[in-house]
Amino acid sequence: MISVYSLKPAFQNLLRPVARWLYSRGVSANQVTLAALWLAVATGGAVALWPTPLTLLLLPPVLFVRMALNALDGMLAREFWAPTPMGAMLNELGDVLADTAMVLPLTLIPGVPVTPVVSLVLLALLSEFCGVVAVQIGASRRYDGPMGKSDRAVLLGSIALLLGCGVPAGFWLATALIVASGLLVLTCFNRLRAALREIKPCL
Repeated sequence: MISVYSLKPAFQNLLRPVARWLYSRGVSANQVTLAALWLAVATGGAVALWPTPLTLLLLPPVLFVRMALNALDGMLAREFWAPTPMGAMLNELGDVLADTAMVLPLTLIPGVPVTPVVSLVLLALLSEFCGVVAVQIGASRRYDGPMGKSDRAVLLGSIALLLGCGVPAGFWLATALIVASGLLVLTCFNRLRAALREIKPCL
């Protein structure tokens, strides 16, 4: 299934010099994970407190930086530091908390439909749960699309850019959110199906 996640290897190659630089200065994967979370929470808080076009325009660059930090923490853990249980927990919790912190404040923007936004958040949480529950049955952590974490970041950044540039919220936004929710349902199905297929030889 087509997903922005497929670009991750190329993105990591671009970031590898940054990962080496961070490691040389003793920065751990967990510190990067926490930095990404605090950045997301601070940005979401700014949008919630000052729901204006100016604060919405913070989202696209912050989402890009967060994607970079998310890639860097994994690279640091796998390539320089030994992965730890604490790191795994921080990574999973950080992702869902950051998503929630950055998406829910959209409901405070005039004209933005509340129900589709909340639905998107809940289904995003469910999709990540489906990816994690795969590990519980002996499969690998699933990141299948079509609406994974990176795809949601692109969607949110695009919506924030349009709203921040003065495009009024309307039918287009409700439609985009409903379509994204449908793709999240498909994402849940794809992740569960892929996990079951992965362990099928062992059944």
